[in-house]
Formats: sequence, C-alpha cells, structure tokens
Amino acid sequence: MKISVTDKQGSGIMLEFARAIGAIIDGRFIRIPESKGAGYITGFSWGTELRMMLRNYYLNEEILIDRTNELAEGQDYVIFLLSGIFPSPLKAEHGMQPEQANVFICRQAISSLLTMPSNTFFRSITIAVSREYLRQVFGNILHPVVASILQAKEQFAFETVISPEMVKTASEMLNQSMPESMESHYYKLKCEELLCYIFTLLAQREASPTSGMHIEDIKAIYAVKLRLQSKLDSPPDIASLAREAAMSEPKLRKLFRQTFGKGVFEYYQSMRMQEAARLLKENRLTVSEVGYQLGFTNLSHFSRVFEQHTGMKPKKYSVQLQH
Repeated sequence: MKISVTDKQGSGIMLEFARAIGAIIDGRFIRIPESKGAGYITGFSWGTELRMMLRNYYLNEEILIDRTNELAEGQDYVIFLLSGIFPSPLKAEHGMQPEQANVFICRQAISSLLTMPSNTFFRSITIAVSREYLRQVFGNILHPVVASILQAKEQFAFETVISPEMVKTASEMLNQSMPESMESHYYKLKCEELLCYIFTLLAQREASPTSGMHIEDIKAIYAVKLRLQSKLDSPPDIASLAREAAMSEPKLRKLFRQTFGKGVFEYYQSMRMQEAARLLKENRLTVSEVGYQLGFTNLSHFSRVFEQHTGMKPKKYSVQLQH
C-alpha cells in the first residue's frame, strides 16, 4: 500500500496514516485494525516547540509513505527518531523482525519516502523539536555536530546508538501509571530526558568540522550503510562502495564518519557484533556457528572482537543467556 501525505503544518503523519489503513481512533491512541496488524500509535504536542509520537505496532503488509513537507515561514524543526528502543514482545519464531536500534537525526524540511516493511515490529519514539527550543536548552554545548543541528542552513543527517539510559527512559514511558491529568507533563519531561541523553552522546564524538549534505549525499551514505548490513560476512571494500555512492573515497570516508560517528570498517565491525549478539540470544546458535556465519575463519579472533564490543567473550555471553 502506498500513502501520499503532504504535511503543511509540521503536524506529523499520524492522522493521515490512520485514515489510510482504517485505524480506530481511541482518545490519544490510534489502534491498528486486526486486518492490518496489531498495536497502537500515540502522541502528544506541546505548542509549536515540541511534539512526540510513540509507535508500538506491527503490520501485515508493507506500506510506503510518500511524504512531502510544506512548512510555513519560520517553522524549523529537527526530528529525532529513536528506532527499536523498546524490546519486542514477540520472539523470532513468530516471524517478526525488530527495527534496528538507533537514533536518526535530521531536519524536517527533508521530503522523504518512508518504508514500513511488513512483519516488522515498530517500537520507536519520534520527537520533533523547534530549533529555537533546542538552542535555548543545548546552545551552550560547543561541538561541531551540535552546532550543525542547532544552526546549519544546509541539510544534515546524524545517527547514534540507543544507550541503556534511553532504553530505561523509554520503558518507563511505555509502562507509566500516571493519572491522565499528569500524562502530558510527564511525557514532556521524558522527551527532554531522552534529548539530554542524545546530546550527551553527540558531544562525546571527535570534534571534527562538519559539512552540509545534499539529500542525494544522505541517500548515498544510507545506501552504503544498507550495503554493509547486507554483507556482514565480508569486510567492506571502500573503493567499490565509493563507486556505488558516486563519491570519491575521501568524501565517502568523511561523510560516513560525520553521519555515524565511526569510520566505515569500525561501523561494519560494530554492526557485525550486534548481529553476533542477536544470533546468540535469539537464534540460540553456538559460538562457532555464529562466528562462521559472520565470516570469521579464526574463532579466537571472533572471540577477541566480540569481547572488545560487548565486554565479555561470546561463550560467557551465551552461557549467561541460559540462566
């Protein structure tokens, strides 16, 4: 199914999406009909400075959202999409895939084509914040990435990890037992708490100068990321990745590090170890099965790399999961 949405007021796509799939609107909840999947979307808006959408659902069919933003004069929002921030309640054997856990940051003025794959559990929080509000709260952080988010006139895209602190805060949001009269204030505080954790991580990056990115550069860098994800059993070839991205190798390296805070190989290795941990946890594969599946011919090397990224050897990690 394809849904075309023109977002003129910066009010998000929640209601358009609900109408298109025949969802039931129940107070502040939009409930996914059984014919389309299960779960709900909810959200809050606090004037023109801050709003939040929480997604907790899965779909039986793939949906494409062709979204065009037409913001009024003076509207300038930054979007923080925290994907895969809640643990999925369904096991892998149900055929449901979790979203990749990360925080994606961009300006809302980017028109984008969003894909919502079928059989994926969406467990995310989206926070839209006016730049003026961000400058008031985080304007004292002297860091090139933060400066780009607060001031840059060009487009940008940054991505960072979901930290344990963010997971804890999001879990509290999902399971809160606040009186209805207090909910709005409570969720606003929690959104601000999540933003504090995000900016803390961004400020820990190497303070290298940032460059503005054309929308085509952003698409190309994310195509490289998807390429890395699809080939976790073989090390990246920078020359071929640069050719596919229609960039020089130095430009690819710079924009990739700027976006993700890590070099191409470092990011590849990090994704590789995340997948190793997932295979050990969800698929209950042996250490050797996981190592060989991810392209390691030397299991001692796999064990060392896994320990560098997770703090423990894969055997110990696997044993710990069984208790």
